[in-house]
Amino acid sequence: MRRALAGIALAVTTMVALSFLIPLALLVRDQARDRVTTAAVQRAAALSPVLALTTRQADVQQAVSGLDPADQLAVRLPDGGLIGSLHAAPDALERAVRKRETLAMDTAGGWVYLQPVVLAEDRVAVVEAYVPRAELTRGVWVSWGVMSVLALGLVGGSVLVADRLGARVVRSSRSLSRASLALGTGDLEVRVEPAGPPELKEAGVAFNTMADRVVQLLAIEREMVADLSHRLRTPLTALQLEAELMGSSPGARRITDAVAHLETELDSIITAARTPLAAGPATGTTATGSCEVAEVVALRLDFWSVLAAQQDRPYERAFTPRPTPVRFPEDDLAAVIDALIGNVFRHTPQGTAFAVRVERTDRHVVLMVDDAGPGISDPDSALTRGVSVGGSTGLGLDIVARAARTADGQMQITRAPMGGARVRVAFALAESR
Repeated sequence: MRRALAGIALAVTTMVALSFLIPLALLVRDQARDRVTTAAVQRAAALSPVLALTTRQADVQQAVSGLDPADQLAVRLPDGGLIGSLHAAPDALERAVRKRETLAMDTAGGWVYLQPVVLAEDRVAVVEAYVPRAELTRGVWVSWGVMSVLALGLVGGSVLVADRLGARVVRSSRSLSRASLALGTGDLEVRVEPAGPPELKEAGVAFNTMADRVVQLLAIEREMVADLSHRLRTPLTALQLEAELMGSSPGARRITDAVAHLETELDSIITAARTPLAAGPATGTTATGSCEVAEVVALRLDFWSVLAAQQDRPYERAFTPRPTPVRFPEDDLAAVIDALIGNVFRHTPQGTAFAVRVERTDRHVVLMVDDAGPGISDPDSALTRGVSVGGSTGLGLDIVARAARTADGQMQITRAPMGGARVRVAFALAESR
């Protein structure tokens, strides 16, 4: 009986080992490739600031030599000059220059990455990062050998355990072990079916709970980074517009204010990054703090009014005289307002009128931002996180929508009476919550 159980355990464990060894081997190969290609992309990106400052061949050559002693970087200068040896096909290089499109492709000799750099006077330089084929698989065979040895050890160990404890206990323990290995290598979908003795069942339930928590924490971290990074777009937009419109007129004060705003947002990012992941982003399930919507909207509208005047944008404001308290952090509400008004400035031509209104119903405070621009043809796509619509990142309106849900409200996108888009955001009154 013990030999029969050992034979069954040997067969079962061998099949199981192959079931995770093959995907794991492929994952190791992909990670080895991603490691070297990511390093190549970073080296290519490091040349962009250099090219923005100078396109002198000697200076660029010195920068290339400092970044890449292995001679795997090449630069095609705007005047046709060449630094290093290009490995990309001529048509791919021409496509990168003409369409200003970043390209990554496999060639007979390895992997090529083309990054166009747009310079002043609409000139385009192209940085090529090349990775030889041998570099793409360096260390893969060694890793596969180690994993094969580990798999053989796993099979032998399973036979010994089956000989002593029985096939049922072995199957349960091996299942939990495989799931742990898979989770450790990045398979966040792996779960176990609790089985076997009560102790192993409890361990399986605990593992599934842990895996669910890991997925939740990673999702919260990604949302937090994306949301907080998006807040930087507002002061950066202000700085960009000021730089364009400044000319020879004095604008030091406005630029100083914009920089201060940017520094404040950076401080918020640093503070949030040091917060434990379990705390989640600002627009999580529970909002803390409270504020008056009308007051915050008035302050942010005063900030944007300077830019509106410079761009000849007429605007209207209409605030209810009644109190508008909501249980929502003032900083997060300011980010919502900046996202909405900033979208108007980014996605409508200069001179386009807009209107900001704050109203109050029995249970909600309603914020409406209208514009006379082209409108939003597909509101569903505009609310899909990460989907680019009209050159946007797809994050701004998603942040607004989740903020509304956090405050027990909702967001709607319709056609405004002015002809453009109307974004209506409702926040539950503090009293009603």
